[in-house]
Amino acid sequence: MRLSQAWIVTSKDFALFRKRRNIIYSVMVIPIIVTCLLSVVVWYIQHKANGTVSPAELAVLLPAFMFLYMILSGIIPTTIASYSIVGEKVEKSMEPLLATPTTDGEILFGKWLAAFVPGVAAVVGFGSVFMVTADVLSHGTLGYYYFPNWSSATVLFLMVPIAVILSVEWNVLISSRVSDVRIAQQLGSLVLLPFAGIYLSGELNLINLGDINNLLYISAAMAFACLLMLYAVQATFERETILTRWK
Repeated sequence: MRLSQAWIVTSKDFALFRKRRNIIYSVMVIPIIVTCLLSVVVWYIQHKANGTVSPAELAVLLPAFMFLYMILSGIIPTTIASYSIVGEKVEKSMEPLLATPTTDGEILFGKWLAAFVPGVAAVVGFGSVFMVTADVLSHGTLGYYYFPNWSSATVLFLMVPIAVILSVEWNVLISSRVSDVRIAQQLGSLVLLPFAGIYLSGELNLINLGDINNLLYISAAMAFACLLMLYAVQATFERETILTRWK
């Protein structure tokens, strides 16, 4: 695989994304809103809950909030990946790319990078902002700075990248089979269901999301799902089919 060729595909997609406001909004606005809302919730339970929230309860709530950023990492690539393939399909700009000597692997890797880099950067960046804000707001109750810790580091630097990879692969798989951006986004959002199920299990105390071992087990399962999805993507993305049947 020639990384230079893959980067050309990535750069081309970045140029396309800059022209699409909805992509910019999904990458920037949604993480900003989530970070602000979570910070407001932390502030509210500190100042408006009449002291009913104990330090132990707050220490359980904060890692659950942190896990929301893993769910967010499944949302952002949905818009990016769907436009990366279906958008080009609709605008008839994919065919010239497929007609070049660039291999399928280089095209897929280039488009994977185009969705992976902004997705991880946005989630890790705003997740870090939330940790700082939560520390400032919760220090009075806890008596110490809760973040950073091993569980938050596992979420941001292990689970978030894996979740982004899984989301990108799923959306590439979907985008290779549909010809409408909205349908691709709707079907692509189904990748959030297992993430939401894990978060709900944490809220119901079925899984302790603050336990580093539980997070590592979840990460291993997600990594295995990524490998399976990779084989499906490679089998689905066929340039001959795209050139002859995409209409």
